[in-house]
Amino acid sequence: MAKGKAHVQSSAVQLPQFSPRDYSSFFFAGALCCTITHGAMTPIDVVKTRIQVNPAYAKKSMLSGARLVVANEGPRALLTGFGPTAVGYFVQGGAKFSGYEFCKKKAVELVGSPEAAVKYRTAIYLGSASVAEFFADILLTPLEATRIRLVSERGYASGLVTGFTRLAREGGIRELYAGFIPILFKQIPYAIGQFTVNELCHELAFRSMSYETRSNLTPAKKFSIQLGSGVVAGFAAAILSQPADTLLSQINKEHGPSGSMFHRLYVLARQAGPRGLFAGLGPRMIMTAGLVSGQFLLYGAIKEALGAPPGVEIHKEESTVVL
Repeated sequence: MAKGKAHVQSSAVQLPQFSPRDYSSFFFAGALCCTITHGAMTPIDVVKTRIQVNPAYAKKSMLSGARLVVANEGPRALLTGFGPTAVGYFVQGGAKFSGYEFCKKKAVELVGSPEAAVKYRTAIYLGSASVAEFFADILLTPLEATRIRLVSERGYASGLVTGFTRLAREGGIRELYAGFIPILFKQIPYAIGQFTVNELCHELAFRSMSYETRSNLTPAKKFSIQLGSGVVAGFAAAILSQPADTLLSQINKEHGPSGSMFHRLYVLARQAGPRGLFAGLGPRMIMTAGLVSGQFLLYGAIKEALGAPPGVEIHKEESTVVL
């Protein structure tokens, strides 16, 4: 969340004019925060994916699943897919965070006034998150397909380069982007939960404070608000995106019937049922709460270190846009 704030009371929306350097700072901060957090969560993601696609793990808990992976494949197996995870979420995170900053600013400009921006703030959050995530997923999908193949098929390849090369050679562009539709179904709800719920949690916290109190928050208070908002947003992101996350793992594992992607998703969803679609939700909620809260904390810190300007905040207070 942005730290610099100035109340805009005029009838015209006055927004900062971000330079290409500012957007490059947003991109780098988003890329770094996502690759650090997703990379650190690789062992949890390995076990979660096993639970989703391997019947031997279907009834395992996070801890017992990890023990089974280590017993069968050794400790290094918990880092399977680290390469595509780090690279994939570097480019995806940069595009998502910088894209969200860009789309939110443009949306506030389009509505035309501070009052309208406040009135339609939820729609602005939803639309900005969705558009930014769509373009970020174009970059992510081939690397995510490689990661899932490495995690779900023991011995598929030795790492990112060999896995990506094999997948491209055997399946071509079609195979690399086989999961694009389900990844949109997963990542767009995820981004909506991540950004929209985080924004609304901050608004709820700030609405209970006077402007003077808010302007003089201690570092500990700011940290607690950011952490709490990120955790709640992470839970929301995990729940909203869990069914599509399960289907994405199945698609990349080449499960299900042939036919169009929508037909495959429909059949797989019917076969899994509600319980199957939410398999592994508990571990994923823990993982996602850590991911999202960590990303927002790191994003703010990296932006500050880079000297990047604050983004745009829209809060329901005195009918103002906060910059």
